[in-house]
Amino acid sequence: MTPDRLKEMKVQGEKIAVLTAYDYPTARLFDESGIDVILVGDSLGMVVLGYPDTTHVTIDEMVHHVGAAARGVKRALVVGDLPFASYTMPKQAVVNARRLMDAGAHAVKLEGGRDQCDQIEEIIADGIPVMAHLGMLPQSVKMEGGYKIKGKTPPEVEKLLDDARAVQEAGAFAVVLELVKSEASAQISTALSIPTIGIGSGLNCDGQVLVSHDLIGLFPWFTPKFVKPHGHVAEQIRASAAAFIADTKQAGR
Repeated sequence: MTPDRLKEMKVQGEKIAVLTAYDYPTARLFDESGIDVILVGDSLGMVVLGYPDTTHVTIDEMVHHVGAAARGVKRALVVGDLPFASYTMPKQAVVNARRLMDAGAHAVKLEGGRDQCDQIEEIIADGIPVMAHLGMLPQSVKMEGGYKIKGKTPPEVEKLLDDARAVQEAGAFAVVLELVKSEASAQISTALSIPTIGIGSGLNCDGQVLVSHDLIGLFPWFTPKFVKPHGHVAEQIRASAAAFIADTKQAGR
């Protein structure tokens, strides 16, 4: 799987399936299942490392998890997130993007629109493909005061369209749309020649991405409203642990 292949899938009307993975076995299982893209997202800060939000994730932590996940992948496109404050300036963005690539990523992702076009262009000039991210930006949660749906008013939609066109022109090969109203995400998807990957943004995007822990029920303490879990792994883990504890306590009696 390559960035160019994803663009072809959009043209052909074939939906793109994306899941997050942060370790070797999960990435390998998803790859063997035929997933198109594996995103090693900074969401690992919350579902793996226990941080309250993604702003605490460091580039060292991202490098560590990108390497672990990439070692389990043979066919999917591996995209590594540039974490908070790791791409403030273009040259810094290139250095950190290269670290993720050296760890095994095939591309990197960063949050922001027109304000990040210099960074996108610099990273691409270094030979590294870039996926953009618009809509609700988790790395800006403290500044915005929460996770808020985007594209609810005409001015918001125009801003999203402007940012989407800007990142496309800067060279991004795809763009994630997070918590964008479905009508707005449909408008953006039609306006762009690059694929849109939605999360909580309706079914009109060219693909969908989910945090794997939400998909399989491995983070039972919080599940986004737009997620329909396809598994209940947390319950199985608890049951297995309880059975082991009981067997151990009863051994030799």
